[in-house]
Amino acid sequence: MTIPRVLFLCVVAFAAVPIMAQDKPADTNMQILLEKVKADKKVVVAANMGLTEAEGQAFWPIYDSYQKDLQVVNARIKNTIYSYAEAYNKNALTDDAAQQLTVENIENDLAELNLRRTYAARLARVLPAKKVARYLQIESKIRAAIRFDLATAIPLAP
Repeated sequence: MTIPRVLFLCVVAFAAVPIMAQDKPADTNMQILLEKVKADKKVVVAANMGLTEAEGQAFWPIYDSYQKDLQVVNARIKNTIYSYAEAYNKNALTDDAAQQLTVENIENDLAELNLRRTYAARLARVLPAKKVARYLQIESKIRAAIRFDLATAIPLAP
């Protein structure tokens, strides 16, 4: 599996969340898709990291912990997007609501940055710097693709 394929699956998964959130069977399908994306992402990371056995034993628990913590940030981002979509679709985005959503968006960005900083330090204790950089690049590419897709799908505030 290549990085572009995982990026595609991640984009599809995040783009489909608002569409599928209305329908219970679709929620089940979405969960299956998200689990596939996670598994595929892990395969891509493994294929691109070139870890020794010792490095892998140290890396994978940190990776799993990072992914778990990243889910919390993703949920916050999703909630902010849903709040915006609800106000936008009802044509009810007030200045106060827009200000609150802006603050939430900035806080989400900071939470993601702080999480990346925390895990970069943890990874630096168990991997060579080049492999830490490589892993962060892989994560960054995936996050950038997701953010690009979201940016093209979310209309500007009225």
